[in-house]
Amino acid sequence: MLREMPALAEVRRTTEKKRDAWWTVLLVDPVATPLVRWTAMWTRITPNQITWVALLLGLGAAGCFAAGSWGWLLVGAALYHVSFILDCMDGKLARLTGTGSVFGAWLDYVFDRIRVLACAVALMGGQFTRTGEIIFLWLALAVVFLDMLRYVDALQIFKIRHGMRKQIKTRVRAARKAENQRELAFMEDMLRDNPEADTEHEQTMAEEDASAEAAEAAADASAQGCAAPVTPRKPTVVDLHQEFRHRFPWYARFRTFLLRRRIRTHLVSGIEFQMAVFIVAPAVDAVAPVTIGAGVLLLVFELAIIYKLLLSTRDFTRTLQSFEQTA
Repeated sequence: MLREMPALAEVRRTTEKKRDAWWTVLLVDPVATPLVRWTAMWTRITPNQITWVALLLGLGAAGCFAAGSWGWLLVGAALYHVSFILDCMDGKLARLTGTGSVFGAWLDYVFDRIRVLACAVALMGGQFTRTGEIIFLWLALAVVFLDMLRYVDALQIFKIRHGMRKQIKTRVRAARKAENQRELAFMEDMLRDNPEADTEHEQTMAEEDASAEAAEAAADASAQGCAAPVTPRKPTVVDLHQEFRHRFPWYARFRTFLLRRRIRTHLVSGIEFQMAVFIVAPAVDAVAPVTIGAGVLLLVFELAIIYKLLLSTRDFTRTLQSFEQTA
């Protein structure tokens, strides 16, 4: 049964993330987004059903990897990429049709981990059987460990950043009660919403926007014969990555370049690591060297994120101290 769906451009705006892994942006979204629109328009398939099919294809890829020969490795790599496309489609379909659920998010996460575990054991086990080299057994453990490390680390960093922002918002709410009104904006959010923005002038722009809104509100109130509203104070723009940008001034330009293309600066994350191990490595029949190289790059980027978090906590401490000084 045909159902009305928005144009493809609107579907892209609705379903695609503002920032995503470069592999997803370049090699998955151009295929997944039109398929999601077609699926929503012509079928009754649910996001959870797509999640199940993605798992089954991932297990099929694992079976091909276990065979060990290069021909089966190519088939396994192709199946894994199709599985990942479907894995991206379930979330897009949920956003497009409004059929997402908490259980569906859990199912997607758990099935992802099962797929990685099965493919890691099968790929490295197949190569061990093929070559007899013990290194592949260690690589199986390394792949599973690094995959879990990435997602556990990402969760903990998110919780820490959320906690810092929550504490800052609490301080601002207290200041608002004491000073009638005080606005708050985070520099990271402003840059995410507007990748074209100039970091150095973003705070000034926010203050000018607030002043313009206040003047417009006062003019409207005057025209209607009402009392002029209370003029809000200039917004407080909090930048929890200020020290990092000061130490690495090139980073802002690099980040802007990538954001304009929806690519996040974490260039080797869990997604790129998986694609290197389960698609690139089998395709070029160089499982050990590609896996080792991808693992090293993943660790380098994880250490960079941890270092960035460390500097961010220093900005957080200084921000809290500034509120105490102005209280």
